[in-house]
Amino acid sequence: MGAHAAVPARRRRRAATGGHGGGLPLVLGVVYGLYASTVERHGGPLSWGQLWLGLISAVVLAGAVHALRRTGRALPREPRAAAWGALAGLAVGFLFSLSGASVLSAAVLGIVVAAAVSCAAFYLFYTHEDAAGRPAPY
Repeated sequence: MGAHAAVPARRRRRAATGGHGGGLPLVLGVVYGLYASTVERHGGPLSWGQLWLGLISAVVLAGAVHALRRTGRALPREPRAAAWGALAGLAVGFLFSLSGASVLSAAVLGIVVAAAVSCAAFYLFYTHEDAAGRPAPY
């Protein structure tokens, strides 16, 4: 009758794709690459140049998301939020520029998206971490 009533702590299981969730960057890259090549087509037939544009866009975005997810914890909140904002702003601005819009409008849209994503990411990091940057206990 002297058993301890505390429930043992459970460890979080890692995803099947690896410790840092390699599936998300892969899916984002594939969707982004397909969308980039579709926007570049402008309704015409598909060409090799558009396929290469989609492939290179997919690899670059997937690599950037993977690198930011893997090394982002080493950064403090503010630079990490700014990095996510910059990545989102660049990605959206590039896609908008492929549609034939002017460079100025693509840059303005990219800056607006970067600012919005930076604010949202900072809020997320601020509310889910303690002062030292460790995940907050729940």
